[in-house]
Amino acid sequence: MAGTKTPKCPVCKRVATAEFAPFCSAGCKDRDLLQWLGDGYKIPGQAVSPDELAEHFTGDSGRNGED
Repeated sequence: MAGTKTPKCPVCKRVATAEFAPFCSAGCKDRDLLQWLGDGYKIPGQAVSPDELAEHFTGDSGRNGED
């Protein structure tokens, strides 16, 4: 197929492999995971406190069931 691009690893830009897609190796896959776990990637927005997160996930908002 003309114009088809070869998928590239988002970490190192080498050619991605089917085994580790969309990455090229286990090392790049692990590096990407560590970025997420270590706050290397961030989504813009206002910071949320741990208490607010707990309230969100437990549903304990103090609203007596109101939505």
